[in-house]
Amino acid sequence: MSESRPEHPKRFVSESDSNLRRALARLSCERGDITGVDVDAIGNAANAELAGGGGVDGAIHRAAGPGMMRELTERYPRGCSTGECVITAGYDLPARFVLHCVGPIWRGGDHGESAQLASTYRSALALAESVGATTLAFPAISAGIYGYPHRPSADVALSALALDLASRPSIESVRMILFSEELHRIYSTALAELARTISAS
Repeated sequence: MSESRPEHPKRFVSESDSNLRRALARLSCERGDITGVDVDAIGNAANAELAGGGGVDGAIHRAAGPGMMRELTERYPRGCSTGECVITAGYDLPARFVLHCVGPIWRGGDHGESAQLASTYRSALALAESVGATTLAFPAISAGIYGYPHRPSADVALSALALDLASRPSIESVRMILFSEELHRIYSTALAELARTISAS
């Protein structure tokens, strides 16, 4: 398995340590079902065709109802590129918005997967901010059927979110909602190690 380590916040602490620490305080990991989370916007692990599917994608579509698929078809007939996201209403979900995030398919780690995954989260934060969403929740994008190894996916996701949140004070909280106990353990460990790294800088 080959995968370059993600750009790590420790490199930037000397420039904006207080902003990074505040950003990290707004990040959390918890085990649960993202379809029931009451926040302004949730992330969906979507495919490039925005056609729905299995796993988190299928669960969100089922919980939201058919209106969400109609909106996706009407507004985004060409789908969405890897590393980017699009937005719809939340329909029957507690969340007001859904950020349909297209993460990379794991192909061994030598095809830009880390950069694409980081871009997916950054794009989602930018889009959420543009519609005034301040409380967000994400699943572990690409860590399911797309095959991204769990610990590297956690390192990329949390580093990208921390760095981007440091420049987006309007976003109050970002919750990683992990469906399985294994994912919750891995992401929680990665977040704790990231916090120690930043605190020790």
